[in-house]
Amino acid sequence: MTDIVLVRHGETEFNREGVFRGRYDVGLNEVGREQAAATATALAREPIAAVYSSPLLRALDTARPIAERHGVEPIIDEAFHNIDLGEWQGAKKETVRVEQADAWALWTTEPELLRIPGGETLAEVRSRAFPRLEELAAKHDGERIAIVSHRSVIRVLAGAVLGMTEGYFWHFYMDNAGFSVLRQNGAGYVIVQWNENCHLADTVYERY
Repeated sequence: MTDIVLVRHGETEFNREGVFRGRYDVGLNEVGREQAAATATALAREPIAAVYSSPLLRALDTARPIAERHGVEPIIDEAFHNIDLGEWQGAKKETVRVEQADAWALWTTEPELLRIPGGETLAEVRSRAFPRLEELAAKHDGERIAIVSHRSVIRVLAGAVLGMTEGYFWHFYMDNAGFSVLRQNGAGYVIVQWNENCHLADTVYERY
């Protein structure tokens, strides 16, 4: 049995400003750093054997205090890199909504059908992230690990462990620096916790 803690990175200014991040490497803002510290404290109650992280700064700066509490170094893992949003990266969401209305409508209703020019599909995210999750679950059998990643990646992983391929993406809400726990029990996965946020004094609702 392996417990896998999925952590969304803390807040950035792009979250506050309604900007698509994708692989744009924006760091945590002051609130995000406070959230990361609070998440590390919340996750200090049970041992964590390893901490894996997306290579982006906002994820790494969330992973480092968690790893420090457990005497390990965060391990950068490309499998948990954020979705590549191509030409939308760094764009205001409101601008995309107005100027690319058809693509925006698909993103907000059937995102699994959308390929942004220059970017990845959700299926491609799943094809790199879920096999790696499976590998780590087997490698760390009997342990608890943490993976610090991004909202899109965590949603895709949640859908994958539940065997869902479409219609699920917007049904998994998560806060910046919220965490969820998956348990691989040998027969499959169980979602033990979802979007734990009691350690966060304030959160920002950001649906899209």
